[in-house]
Amino acid sequence: MHKTRRSFSFSPVSLGIGFVGVLVVSYIGLIAVVMSYAAMTVSFSQSVKDGEAAVALLESQYLISIANIENADYHAAGYTTPLATHFVPSTSVTALR
Repeated sequence: MHKTRRSFSFSPVSLGIGFVGVLVVSYIGLIAVVMSYAAMTVSFSQSVKDGEAAVALLESQYLISIANIENADYHAAGYTTPLATHFVPSTSVTALR
């Protein structure tokens, strides 16, 4: 009779070396993921700071413009106060007309 016997062609040492190799590759991959995440976080933080600086610049320009408008002397610019105020009555417009 013919005996069929299963034998493992891998020794425990080669299995251990293979397992360690998989762990080393996964460790390097995880380090790459963490480093790319840190780079993206720093990039996002810098873009937020740039956005805040742009908003601050626009706010300061707006406040300067408002201060110029409020401090303007309209009589010196040639404007006069109106003599009379007239309101024009209007009919209400609906979607059916």
